[in-house]
Amino acid sequence: MSNMIEFRDVEKRYPDGTVAVRSLSLDVAEGQTTVFVGPSGCGKTTSLRMINRMIEPTAGRISIDGIDAATLAKAELRRGIGYVIQNAGLFPHRTVAQNIATVPRLNGVPAAKARDRAMQLLELVGLPAEFAGRYPSQLSGGQQQRVGVARALAAEPRVILMDEPFSALDPVVRAELQEEFSRLGPELGTTIVFVTHDIDEAIRLGDRIAVFEPGGVLAQYAAPEELLEAPASEFVAQFVGRDRGYRALSFETFDVDAFDALGSLDLVAVGDRDPGLAGRWSGLVDAAGAFLGWIDDGRGDAASIRSRAGAVRPGDSMRSAMDAVLTSPTARAAVLGDGDRVLGTIGLAELAEAGVGGQRGGAGARP
Repeated sequence: MSNMIEFRDVEKRYPDGTVAVRSLSLDVAEGQTTVFVGPSGCGKTTSLRMINRMIEPTAGRISIDGIDAATLAKAELRRGIGYVIQNAGLFPHRTVAQNIATVPRLNGVPAAKARDRAMQLLELVGLPAEFAGRYPSQLSGGQQQRVGVARALAAEPRVILMDEPFSALDPVVRAELQEEFSRLGPELGTTIVFVTHDIDEAIRLGDRIAVFEPGGVLAQYAAPEELLEAPASEFVAQFVGRDRGYRALSFETFDVDAFDALGSLDLVAVGDRDPGLAGRWSGLVDAAGAFLGWIDDGRGDAASIRSRAGAVRPGDSMRSAMDAVLTSPTARAAVLGDGDRVLGTIGLAELAEAGVGGQRGGAGARP
């Protein structure tokens, strides 16, 4: 795999003597997502912005696809790099479609073709076509961020820079966008450099993670599994957290065949009433047998449903399986098969017997 971006002994030193980035050397592989993570003031955002020369390095060399970025005109360089920032940064006086078409139009793409591209990208990022004529003020924060991603993709750049794009969003929307992004990255094959201060976000999205420590020093650059299993220093170990063993379960795949037997679960169809189940948690299913959630008294009405949180499917990560057990009202997760039909249940004891925390990286499942 070739390198798209190369840092060689890059430094950023300000006139007052402050060193934001110190002797940074690393390679960003083509088509992968590389995450820069670390505490505030560690140089991660400065390193990102030096790629498109929003900040000029004091020393060293940054090359993009083998070309020294310093030899390119800034406008030319930036039109070939998508850029997504916190709070989207959309033009308030332009419609969604016009925002997305901005860079293609600057590159000379005819208006009709640029609009067609904008409509394709709206669908790609999960927004309905009718949003094309709306203005940013008419969108939620999460919707604006989706438009920001679409705008970054509009000129089909080989590189996209993302500077804490999801940090201002509420946890639910943030999780949704992380899920969308984890799907888009591999699908597009674009080289992405992503900045965050959230180690969980870094592990969820990154193919490789660069951990920066205060003083602008690169503390470790590794795949998420390696970072969790073998922190290079005490700083990295503390930053990743004492629960890194739990995070490492993100890279183990939940396999139903690993269990000798699954536990049973009482099922109640929507609309059924069974007083004999009062005070017990049961699984609520629809007419086709698909799991809808947990119900506490067998009445079958929506008011008594806990949620679908305590369910896991083959192919999910072991971390998801553990979370499903811990969030289930019965301390047992519902195991779902094709069509979300209930295959049975599992608990912590079965997960332990199946070797949770034993083997790493089976299918490379993301959290």
